[in-house]
Amino acid sequence: MENIRDYKTKQRETILEILKAQSDRHMTVKDIMEELRSKSVNVGQTTVYRYLDKLVSSGELRKYQAHDGLSTCYQYIGAGDCHNHYHFMCVNCGELTHLECKHIDSLANHVFDEHEFTVDCFKTVFYGVCKNCNGEMK
Repeated sequence: MENIRDYKTKQRETILEILKAQSDRHMTVKDIMEELRSKSVNVGQTTVYRYLDKLVSSGELRKYQAHDGLSTCYQYIGAGDCHNHYHFMCVNCGELTHLECKHIDSLANHVFDEHEFTVDCFKTVFYGVCKNCNGEMK
């Protein structure tokens, strides 16, 4: 199996740089394409999708449905541990916050104990409005 790091191109390096720089938020392919254009890097959308799929397969990138249910978002997680906690995502600004909470863990344990269902915290995202956006709305 090809190691995605073995075949480096300027385009792939730039995509990875963009994802790393924005690792605190979720990005759509449209967001990535806009960043590439702003850097004057010409990459086809199909190439971006293929590379993102490889990064997802390697575990460096997280993929999930956006809150609108129509688009797919990506988040760079690299070699870090983004597997053992939940996430908050602000539907207003797109900020992603890691959530480690014993109460949510208790809920997941309850769901398993009482309903024989295992919650996948890696794929669990709570959508709402972050404290910064709440403050702006007041």
